[in-house]
Amino acid sequence: MPYKPHEFYLTRALELAAKGFSEGGCPIGGVLADNDTGEILGEGHNALVQEGNPILHGEMAALRNAGRRADRHNTTMYTTLQPCFMCTGAITQFGIPRVVIGDTANASSDETIRFLRSRGIEVIVMDPAISAAARGCIELAARFRGEKPEQWLEDWGGGPNHRLRP
Repeated sequence: MPYKPHEFYLTRALELAAKGFSEGGCPIGGVLADNDTGEILGEGHNALVQEGNPILHGEMAALRNAGRRADRHNTTMYTTLQPCFMCTGAITQFGIPRVVIGDTANASSDETIRFLRSRGIEVIVMDPAISAAARGCIELAARFRGEKPEQWLEDWGGGPNHRLRP
């Protein structure tokens, strides 16, 4: 199976995010693909609401669905939203060499992108002017943020902890 364009995998991640949204959850989807064959190794969506699990973000769901692997050193993680620090840590720890992101507009900063790149991970942010999937990712997350701002904040850990600030 030849490797398909990034748009193909990001569209699948968006479909998963939309599924999560339709179930009342956070609309974040992830797909882990093999860089040589194009095979989707794992996929999933945020399951904070569905499973009551604050750790099961879209990227983590894709990793869980992919199951055990000797390594993930020849894969790409596709995600509808810029990864949080938890997911960035998992991507880094498992040696995933490339991340393709649909939406950075709804993230609070570019810190995780800078972190990934500083570790030698290729980060591709899809251009919403060209990518229909990226536009869909941005629109879906913005809609969710507007409709369920408390749940959006909960998914990100409740916002900054003022007790930890100097």
